Amino acid sequence: MTDSSKTAIITGSSSGMGAAIARKLAADGFAVVVNYAGSKERAEKVVSEIESNGGRAISVQANVSLAEDMKKLFDEAEASFGRVDVLVNNAGKAIRKEVG
Repeated sequence: MTDSSKTAIITGSSSGMGAAIARKLAADGFAVVVNYAGSKERAEKVVSEIESNGGRAISVQANVSLAEDMKKLFDEAEASFGRVDVLVNNAGKAIRKEVG
């Protein structure tokens, strides 16, 4: 599938599975918003990889647990690409506990 007129936001996409999803959607023609909470460098690396392969991407820092940050995320996506068609809720936090 290719659709260069669509935009996707992928939360938690500066590394791991989120980065892979961002790369795949970009390869399929989507403009991609790489969301990150803490590592701007990793997010910018994903954006650079997408752009070097002919895709369109931006990075936006936003904590998905804060409503004002989510508004900023969508506002920046719309300002850059005109609209948002896809949201991939990938961000998460691992909580590790000792068992036993």
